[in-house]
Amino acid sequence: MKFNTKTIHGGQQPEKSSGAVIPPVFLSSTYAQSSPGDHKGYSYSRGGNPTRTALEDSFAAIESGTHGFAFSSGLSAIDCVLRLLHPGDEIITGDDLYGGTYRLFTKLFKKYGLIFTFVDISDTESITNAISERTKLVWLETPTNPIMKIADIQAISTAVKERNSSILVAVDNTFATPYLQQPLTLGADIVMHSATKYLGGHSDIIMGALIVKDAQLAEEIHFIQFAAGAIAGPMDSFLALRGIKTLHIRMQRHCENGRDVANFLKNHPKVGRVYYPGFENHPSHEIAKKQMKDFGGVVSFHLKEDTQEATFRFLENTHLFTLAESLGGVESMVNHPATMAHASIPEVERLKIGVTDSLIRLSVGIEDIEDLLQDLEQALNA
Repeated sequence: MKFNTKTIHGGQQPEKSSGAVIPPVFLSSTYAQSSPGDHKGYSYSRGGNPTRTALEDSFAAIESGTHGFAFSSGLSAIDCVLRLLHPGDEIITGDDLYGGTYRLFTKLFKKYGLIFTFVDISDTESITNAISERTKLVWLETPTNPIMKIADIQAISTAVKERNSSILVAVDNTFATPYLQQPLTLGADIVMHSATKYLGGHSDIIMGALIVKDAQLAEEIHFIQFAAGAIAGPMDSFLALRGIKTLHIRMQRHCENGRDVANFLKNHPKVGRVYYPGFENHPSHEIAKKQMKDFGGVVSFHLKEDTQEATFRFLENTHLFTLAESLGGVESMVNHPATMAHASIPEVERLKIGVTDSLIRLSVGIEDIEDLLQDLEQALNA
């Protein structure tokens, strides 16, 4: 099946007992057994739930994987990946990370003996040069949040495996979604999503996803998920399934509107630098064009009046762009990384990569583009 068909039919079959086209919401926590250990595939919903299974099959289909896993949040999905490792193991990751990921790495797992090395993931050599005998995982975001750096997934995966085939390569594909890029087909071992964002698409769930191809790796992930219990509930699974069915249509509009917003900002006299991989002068534009179908709906920028006062004035005066945490919903959102999504990152580290007090991140929704541009114009002139 082609991608647009997979979002609707991938991994999906009519429900066996009734023929329901849409998977029902199975709210049962436990399941009857005819004899000890003899059941119909489900015994306790922490280990498996039919609604969650339908969603996990959909995850696997749209990411061209074989095994999908639905978690209670994106961070719990990352937590599961880190539990594959042991004290003393090293993770090489980017210097531009979502604040929650950075916090999980440095505030929790660092004290459990994991070693984190932060490099510029847009430079493949910076990753391979950092590999040591302790390296067990390379963790990539691409595009990164919020500076929109691009990692060459195929080049990095190939180079890492040439150095040591046992090193896992994991990609946070939240910003791009499988509609734009599919890391497993480019050599990655694990794909992670905050399904809260584009996969759900309607700002009404908190959920994470992992997708893999390797059966043994899938078995390890399932054991950790079952043992730790960070599972997605059946109602959220139902909502995520519904969101995925329109992912391809939504992403088309997100990309179209994102491109128009980026060009509007680029040419506005009150706007300074704009971060958008679709621009030809973006340092990784050619890589983005090679591995992505389009450039997504997230745009970050600075005002020319590079002050917190001017930034807050803009943030307080948008009407259609809602000032809120998160991204990827049908509605447009505006975010102030320094005080919101990236507040947990120390200021000295934020400033190194350009996450200053004047940086603004937009999640461009699927509204009428003329209305969105008008909203930005009036907020810039407030």
